[in-house]
Amino acid sequence: MHALSRAAGVDVVVVACPPGSSARVTSLLAPVAGRCEVHVVEGAPDRQGSVRAALDRVPGDVDVVLVHDAARCLTPPAVFADVVRAVRAGARAVVPALPVTDTIKQVRGGVVVGTPDRRELWAVQTPQGFDAALLRAVHADPPAGLAVTDDAGMVEAAGHEVLVVPGSEHAFKITRPIDLLLAEAVLAGHAPERAEEAP
Repeated sequence: MHALSRAAGVDVVVVACPPGSSARVTSLLAPVAGRCEVHVVEGAPDRQGSVRAALDRVPGDVDVVLVHDAARCLTPPAVFADVVRAVRAGARAVVPALPVTDTIKQVRGGVVVGTPDRRELWAVQTPQGFDAALLRAVHADPPAGLAVTDDAGMVEAAGHEVLVVPGSEHAFKITRPIDLLLAEAVLAGHAPERAEEAP
């Protein structure tokens, strides 16, 4: 519910939930249902299947689709607005991202086999925005043998350009106990967003 409360400029919301939980999720979303059209669908065992199930419920006249992780529930409204604006300006696929600040190692069998230049590495967030027709087409005929962790990866593998817009320090995933502590600090106003870019 908190993730949806920050979704700026969104008219229709489709939530993919675990099988058997649609009634409970529908009840939880009742407070935001008055602000936009809300649908709840049962998802699939994998992300790709869950997004496809949600896409099937998106009205045909919707021309911009955002795919968002509920775990990134503190994503600021401005990020939603920036992604939508970029798609409406002509980009067919858009992701918010931040430059990577850690040194990244490529590892095989416990041994470092490469160190990519971090100046070219960005950590991708959500919401990811797409021209609706393009996203439907890619999900209808995904690149064969491709293991992807996000929809932008599918679009990229299909040969389409993906534009990057600035993300937010607050759009982190809440998946570990330490993430909950950081989320509490953000909500309490004790964790301001960092303004500077990575060196």
